[in-house]
Amino acid sequence: MAAFEILIVFLILLILSIPVGVALGISSILPSVLFANFTESATYIIRSMIGGLDSFPLLAIPMFVLSGIIMTKGGVSKKLFNIFAYFFGKKRAGMPCAVIVTCLFYGAISGSAPATVATVGSMTIPVLLSLGYEKKFSTAIVAVAGGLGVIIPPSIPFILYGMASGTSVGDLFKAGIVPGIIIALLLMIYSWVYCYRNGEDKERINSVVNDLHSEGIGKLIKEGIWALFAPIIILGCIYGGIASPTEAAVISVFYALFVSMVVYKTIKFKDIFGIFTEAVKTYGPLLFILIASSAFSRVLTLMEVPQNISIWILHSFANKVAIVLIINLFLLLIGMLMDTTPAILITTPILLPIMVSIGMSPIQFGVVMVVNLAIGFVTPPIGVNLFVASSLTNVPVMDIAKKAIPLICMFLIALMLITFIPGISLVL
Repeated sequence: MAAFEILIVFLILLILSIPVGVALGISSILPSVLFANFTESATYIIRSMIGGLDSFPLLAIPMFVLSGIIMTKGGVSKKLFNIFAYFFGKKRAGMPCAVIVTCLFYGAISGSAPATVATVGSMTIPVLLSLGYEKKFSTAIVAVAGGLGVIIPPSIPFILYGMASGTSVGDLFKAGIVPGIIIALLLMIYSWVYCYRNGEDKERINSVVNDLHSEGIGKLIKEGIWALFAPIIILGCIYGGIASPTEAAVISVFYALFVSMVVYKTIKFKDIFGIFTEAVKTYGPLLFILIASSAFSRVLTLMEVPQNISIWILHSFANKVAIVLIINLFLLLIGMLMDTTPAILITTPILLPIMVSIGMSPIQFGVVMVVNLAIGFVTPPIGVNLFVASSLTNVPVMDIAKKAIPLICMFLIALMLITFIPGISLVL
């Protein structure tokens, strides 16, 4: 009963628009204040918050955030898009497909879905509109494809899941590659169907693509090869045994600085302080949520919430398929209502034992969880990607959400495949 009361307090605080980190912190300390039989003191809980930061893998997150911001300021997304537009542009739905592939590759640089939407969208949406594509469709494509940013490695949610579950971050990165490619292919298939039904202005599209062809593939690759190498270098260091994910994150920062300052010369030395300031502003609130989530997860464990929920689910649903579907539905709802960071840190200790008990690998479940939460990025009421995309085009959030429904269905198809075919996640 005590655990239920704490969860209700947490939900009420969220409804009152209390910041998530503050709500988690208050909810973590309340049991030691209100319940005499709670085993740990408020001092212990506060210490556990500080102790939650003592994690080497956790250092990768601010480094990937900083690397992504540097690449954004360096204009990397445009150089990526030009390469893909060169190859896809003249085919049916070629330009929307080029946007999707750009999101795929940029996600491998930034590790963040909202960052992918903001960076790729600010550059590609005006291009799609100038080519005659509908504004709502163009915005929805970027909003949904931006979700690839948390599935394709390096992925910040995978780092968080690895921290919460004790699973290898490197293995999680490998597991995200094939699912990310499958989701991108499904989004491209829908784009082809949409363009087949609604038509395209081939004259305008060919004009733009011909300009790219006139520059020559050699020049485009020469400009874009440094951007294409970014995920290869990061992942190559990890899988080649050269560096851990955290060390690879630091390497990515230096590589981003080198490319932006020396190769592209789009960033000046005087810009560095502003970039670091923006990175701190981005990561600071996330850090507070991390420490509060860590304490809240520990409190739930001390109150035996994960064990009780596990017993209830396993006793209530004998069929493994039913259990998997129920947990997927639960994660989808969580993704709609809660930010990714607390969602992963709170639900992993609760749900992972259940999934392991029915035979699912922790690696596969990590991918399933992140894909579910990626769908939450484009579903109201939270839907961070929707709000970011709306800010770029002034299209109302609900209009984007309605246009995104078929694309979300593609995501759901991929989710079912990933859930019931372990090899998709574990093949690498």
